[in-house]
Amino acid sequence: MNLTTLFSILFWLSLAVAFYAYAGYGIVIYILVRLKRLFFSHRQLPDQSFEPEVTFVVPCYNEIDFIDSKISNCLNLDYPKNKLKLVFITDGSNDGTNVKASSYPEVTVLHENQRKGKSAAENRVMRHVDSPIVVFSDANTMLPSHAIRAIVRHYSDPEIGAVSGEKRIISGDKDNASGAGEGIYWKYESFLKKMDSELYSIVGAAGELFSFRRELYTDLEEDTILDDFIESLRIAQKGYRVVYEPEAYAMETASDSVKEELKRKIRICAGGWQSMHRLTALLNPFRYGILTFQYISHRVLRWSIVPVLLLFMFPINAWLSSVNSFYQLFFYGQCLFYAMAITGWFLENRQIKVKLLFVPYYFFIMNYAVFLGFFRYISGKQAAAWERAKRGTIMES
Repeated sequence: MNLTTLFSILFWLSLAVAFYAYAGYGIVIYILVRLKRLFFSHRQLPDQSFEPEVTFVVPCYNEIDFIDSKISNCLNLDYPKNKLKLVFITDGSNDGTNVKASSYPEVTVLHENQRKGKSAAENRVMRHVDSPIVVFSDANTMLPSHAIRAIVRHYSDPEIGAVSGEKRIISGDKDNASGAGEGIYWKYESFLKKMDSELYSIVGAAGELFSFRRELYTDLEEDTILDDFIESLRIAQKGYRVVYEPEAYAMETASDSVKEELKRKIRICAGGWQSMHRLTALLNPFRYGILTFQYISHRVLRWSIVPVLLLFMFPINAWLSSVNSFYQLFFYGQCLFYAMAITGWFLENRQIKVKLLFVPYYFFIMNYAVFLGFFRYISGKQAAAWERAKRGTIMES
């Protein structure tokens, strides 16, 4: 095999895997869901009257700017007050968040001066929970009044172990690269989650609004970075479905800038590497079947293999550009795409906004974060405690 043949094989293999990870899987799972609807038309509908007791937990760290809005939002949730317990855990907060939350008689506040991270806080709060259903929500998100009802109705089905809500990005500045890129990304993610959920199970819940059966909770390692992701997949490993409910959505503003979004993405990618290491059993299709297919297709490829393939595809394509016109045109296309991404970075830093450049810039940032997240994970420098990205002012519902 000569070098041209070898590079051609590597190029087409890389292109095929990258296309599948970002677009092909969406096509494949859409077709599979349509086939499932065709051959299995009967779907069990959730019991709308199902009203179990619920504990609504909000982990907070120095959220004094958002706490009043969040509690007001919680108090407006349309669910029987005698069946909904509000718990705010404020470990490590030193800005008065715990004092402010304690001023509301409807809220139970758990507080320790020491901050050990979100996973440690969740383990601690779960020892105080006695309701069959637990819902977690971030302090800087707003929920519609029907969110709890939309979630808990699914638990009338004993096969469902967890329910994830939808994350919606509300950008106060439509011409912001971070807002546009993050918004497009989450719209596509929402589509994939809907398809995943209908086919079998989603592979990773949105921490902004995530619920599960109390009996299925497993204490998380205190250094866990992506608590919602690992907890939801461990529930799926037990044989329960994790479903997606888009009517229960959590609204938050976009990151103030791509720099802030990159900080968040690096943490998520470091957590992705940690999660893949701790969930290696899920790579066994003989044990987990369709769940393995979904996990690899939706998560593993994007968090590990694809960014490496994109990195190596560029020089391989450059070498092959002398072979025929297709490789040459494709190489020019890659050059144009990355030039747009670099230009987007240059202009964003100078507060010059060009919408055409938002998507390539955000795509580049996403993949760049995978490498930075990997090195942060293997170096042990990624703390479990969140350093929240700066976002716009929270919106009241």
